[in-house]
Amino acid sequence: MLKLPMTVTPEDPLRDCWFLTGATASGKTAIGVELALRLGAEIASLDSMAIYRGMDIGTAKPSTEHRQRVVHHLLDAVDPTESFSVSEYRARALKTVAQARERGKSILF
Repeated sequence: MLKLPMTVTPEDPLRDCWFLTGATASGKTAIGVELALRLGAEIASLDSMAIYRGMDIGTAKPSTEHRQRVVHHLLDAVDPTESFSVSEYRARALKTVAQARERGKSILF
């Protein structure tokens, strides 16, 4: 059984992050952009395929309009021919969170 921590410590690197999840084609992108604007947040993609360049069909990457309204991260970051692990994603995500905080922003995953 997986036990999750009941409290978030000040040292937790994801302490101020927001997470929006849901089924494919449920409207997460549009809601996420509006939510990020209200929270003063930037968006970091959790989509396992959207991180790859050129994988636009089937990934429903945010539109140009959505990307212009809110800064998006972890999209088109890796060539599909490259090996990319969850560990590498985590490292990039934590770096993204730290950089956003330096700009006074939080992250909506």
